[in-house]
Amino acid sequence: MGKRQRFSKEYKVEAVRLLELGQKPAAQLALELGVRRNQLYKWKEQLRGKGDAAFAGPGRKAAAQESEVVRLRRALAKVTEERDILKKAVAYFARELP
Repeated sequence: MGKRQRFSKEYKVEAVRLLELGQKPAAQLALELGVRRNQLYKWKEQLRGKGDAAFAGPGRKAAAQESEVVRLRRALAKVTEERDILKKAVAYFARELP
């Protein structure tokens, strides 16, 4: 299996524009652009439904980055709490020694 292709917003808008011109069949246009024919229709529907907001970002990656930030913040909070406990323990045992 090949690496997943990513296309810019401008590329997708231009592909939809060419599809709507109707000068070439969708299958031929898709072959020339290097995408699947049904992908052209999906892009067309997204552009029609969302307008300028279509193709806003890299898809699921933003959600993955947010979850990564949340995970890292939780880990930082845990490590900070452990550090504070160890500081208190050191202070306690330092007092007990003569």
